[in-house]
Amino acid sequence: MKILMSGCLLGERVRFDARIKNYANEVIQQWLADKRIISVCPEVQSGMPVPRLASEIEGGDGKNVLSGNAKVISTSGANVTNDCLKGANIALELCKKHHIKIAVLKESSPSCGSHQIYNGQFKGIKREGVGVTTALLMENGIRVFSELELIEADKYLMSFSN
Repeated sequence: MKILMSGCLLGERVRFDARIKNYANEVIQQWLADKRIISVCPEVQSGMPVPRLASEIEGGDGKNVLSGNAKVISTSGANVTNDCLKGANIALELCKKHHIKIAVLKESSPSCGSHQIYNGQFKGIKREGVGVTTALLMENGIRVFSELELIEADKYLMSFSN
């Protein structure tokens, strides 16, 4: 079974600040060796550049963005909600195409956060909530984990093999 994974977790230069971070560990290395991973960066795949201004969800979380009751704003005040929605739909289409039931996405991202996101005030304060892509994937029955839950994600993946 394939796994959808945030490209930034794989060392791809897709982060808003163009920095590369190394998140590789034994679980990711095994998934790579098994050719399970489908990489995605919803923001980049929607057409947003690297680097780009940081963005946060204002007025709620990804669920509220999907319902039209919140928006994603960049530090310049630009509304990037449509870009985030487009990226979320691209991620969902990848899941459908590859029959993906599990995703490991970058925590705290306005697109990919699965437990927490920044609070929309650009002060570095996190709060409980999910990103736009995570919300859409969850609405469609895809289980989303963060990079902090790789062991749990691997156990969940193995439950499909039994």
